[in-house]
Amino acid sequence: MRKPVIAIDGYSSTGKSSISKIIAQELGLVHMDTGALYRGITYFALQNCSNKDGGINLPELFSRLNEIQLEFKPIDKELVMFLNGKDISQQIRSNEVAANVSLIACQKEVRDFLLETQREIAKKGGVILDGRDIGTVVLPNADYKFFLTASVEERTRRRFMELQSLGIETDEMSVMQNLTSRDKTDSEREVAPLRKADDAILIDNTHLSKKETIALIISHLHDI
Repeated sequence: MRKPVIAIDGYSSTGKSSISKIIAQELGLVHMDTGALYRGITYFALQNCSNKDGGINLPELFSRLNEIQLEFKPIDKELVMFLNGKDISQQIRSNEVAANVSLIACQKEVRDFLLETQREIAKKGGVILDGRDIGTVVLPNADYKFFLTASVEERTRRRFMELQSLGIETDEMSVMQNLTSRDKTDSEREVAPLRKADDAILIDNTHLSKKETIALIISHLHDI
């Protein structure tokens, strides 16, 4: 029996990735952190395609996409992001990557590059993907769709704590500015904007713990 395909979209720092990962473990599904894919390309661009002013040279990046090999490898029961054979799981969580990933994610060339990769993995079923346009663009026929949201204040608190745990120095005001900027860019971009699919279940987890959010999502899943 084919296992379902689950799409979880939503705003930054609503816990999409960590929640999807736990649900995948509990239900025996494969989890793909699509946001990490875009962060991986952003990291490559910052390292290899920078302008003299420190910005990203997009035409150069597009011409070098064929040099990028992104893959998830299981290490200690975790799927770890590798770029061309190098573990970049820590580097892609930096403020510099966070500040540039929305620019990269709105580029049609980048999205096309990653689209088939994601669809190919989902073909066989038994997967859960999280991102910003999974239910609307990548997998519009997913068996289950969810859209996560939370207040910007709560998302700022969560993101700040995450960065602190990774040893990345920052302050809450900078984190909030980054989140609101990304919200605006992701929601207003012309290519695959962040929005709730018409048939997605909306979950506001401002006042829900991660455990409560997971239980609520699982309560909507049937015959798994």
